[in-house]
Amino acid sequence: MQDDNSAAGEAGQAGQAGPRRGALSRFTIIDASRVRAGPTAMRLFADMGARVIKLEIPPGAPGGDDMIGGRDHNRADYENLHRNKESLTLNMKTAAGREILHELVKRADVFIENFRPDVKDRLGIGPDALRAVNPRLVYASISGFGQDGPCARWPGFDSIAQGMGGLMSVTGKPGEGPMRVGIPLADLCAGHFCAMGILTALLEREASGEGQWVQTSLLEAQVAMLDFQAAQWLVDGNVPEQTGNEHPLTVPTGVFATSDGYLNIAAIGQTMWRRLCEALGVPQLVAEPGMGSDPERVKNRERVNAAVEAALRQRTTAEWTERLLAAGVPCGPIHRVDQVFADPQVRHLGIAWPMMHPELGDISLVGQPMRLSRYQREAPPRPAPRQGEHTDGILTELGYSAERIAELRAGFIV
Repeated sequence: MQDDNSAAGEAGQAGQAGPRRGALSRFTIIDASRVRAGPTAMRLFADMGARVIKLEIPPGAPGGDDMIGGRDHNRADYENLHRNKESLTLNMKTAAGREILHELVKRADVFIENFRPDVKDRLGIGPDALRAVNPRLVYASISGFGQDGPCARWPGFDSIAQGMGGLMSVTGKPGEGPMRVGIPLADLCAGHFCAMGILTALLEREASGEGQWVQTSLLEAQVAMLDFQAAQWLVDGNVPEQTGNEHPLTVPTGVFATSDGYLNIAAIGQTMWRRLCEALGVPQLVAEPGMGSDPERVKNRERVNAAVEAALRQRTTAEWTERLLAAGVPCGPIHRVDQVFADPQVRHLGIAWPMMHPELGDISLVGQPMRLSRYQREAPPRPAPRQGEHTDGILTELGYSAERIAELRAGFIV
C-alpha cells in the first residue's frame, strides 16, 4: 500500500484481489463513501488500476448499508459502480475498528468519505485525525451542500441538488414546471469533480510531500454544470428560462419530427442555417423577414421551427441524417438505450465493457469514456466484491493473526 510502484502489486496479491495493473496502480485508496457520488469517483481510480478498498458495515452490526446501487435491490447498478474494488467489513464506530483503519491509513494514499459534515469528526475519522496518522494522506469529502454554512447538515440527494442548483428550472418545456434530468447528474458530476480534485492533490503532493483535504458537494457540482446558463445571470443579469429540447440562444437547434421518428439538429449561425435550408429544399427561408440571424430567429422561434419541421416530415430520420451530414449540418438520431449500444460508432468505441460474471454470466458494464495511449484497460473487469470478500486477506496483510481476525468477527468489528 505504499506510495511506490513495487508495493502496489505486492499489496494486491496479499489482499487476494490479484496484481494491480494500470496507470494508477501505485495508489491505494480507502473508500468509506456510499450511495453514488463517492463510488463514482472511486470507480475511475479502480478502473485505472488503483487499489480501492471499499469499507462496509459488518454483517450483524447496526447501521448496515442501505444504499442506492445496493447489491440486493439493484444488482446491475451495484456491479457497474463497484467493479474492480475490494471489500473490507469494518465497524469504524469502535476503538478496535478505528485501530484497523489507522493501520490502513498509514499505508494508503487517499481516504474518501461522504458522511454528513459532523459525522466524521464525531467518529474521530476527520481529516485532521487521519492526516495526523499519515501526513501524506489525501483526504477527500463529498457532501450534499458543503462542509459548513446554513445548509451543511441537510441530507444530500441528487434531486434536491438539481433543484437548488438551478438545473430543474432550465429543464423541460416552457410552462410545464421544473423537470428533473433523467440521470443523477449532481451525484455523477460531484464524483467526477472529486476525482479531479484527488488527482490534483496527488500531483501537488509530489512537490510538497504532504497531503491535503479535497472537498466538493452535490450543490457546487450542479451549479458548476450550469455553465453558460449561469453566465447569463452572472454576467448579463438575465435569468434563463425553460426551452424544452431547444437551445436557448440559437434557432433552429433542437428536436424535430421526421416521417418516422425524430432528429436532433444543431444549425448554429448563418452558415449552418443556409446549409440547412438548402438541404431541406427550402432555400427561400434564408431571406425571409425575421430569419436573418440567430437573435432574429430566437424571437421568431415558433415560426422558424414550424417551417423546418414541415420540410423534415417529408423524409425518414435516416434519410435526413445522411442528407444533412453531407451538407455539413450537425445532426443525429435520438436513440433509446438499447439503440445506443447497437449504434455502430458506440460499438466501435467499445464503451460497453464485457465480462463473465460468476453468477450473472456474460454481461457488459459501462466503461470509462477516456483513452490513454500507453495504458490498455484491464480486460475483463473484476466483478464487484461480495461483502467483506477481502477482509481476511487485508487484515492478514496488516499483521493480524487468524485468531485475532476470528475475535474481531465475533465482536462485529469486521
